[in-house]
Amino acid sequence: QVQVVESGGGLVQPGGSLRLSCAASGITFSRYAMSWYRQAPGKERELVAGISSAGDRTNYAYSVKGRFTISRDNAKNTGYLQMNSLQREDTAVYYCKAWRFDEYWGQGVQVTVSS
Repeated sequence: QVQVVESGGGLVQPGGSLRLSCAASGITFSRYAMSWYRQAPGKERELVAGISSAGDRTNYAYSVKGRFTISRDNAKNTGYLQMNSLQREDTAVYYCKAWRFDEYWGQGVQVTVSS
């Protein structure tokens, strides 16, 4: 059974930082690319960042470039999203997706940026 589980969300003040984790099981994680998405209330789900299976290629949405960093540790079957300089506009449910020819989504984790 494949499981993708996000963690690390929470409430943070503007300008603060959070690190999200995405733990995968039931798949050979090192063969899957990984992406982070987010969905704010009333908005469509959007791609935030992606990383190749080997971790040697990354891409970012313009809105987070320079503030967020995606990474992965294939030995731990875990991916990460380091979020710095958080803004109120980053408030959303964040989802992790592991994908190759198939795809697996996590249940999402809430990130709230508020003073």
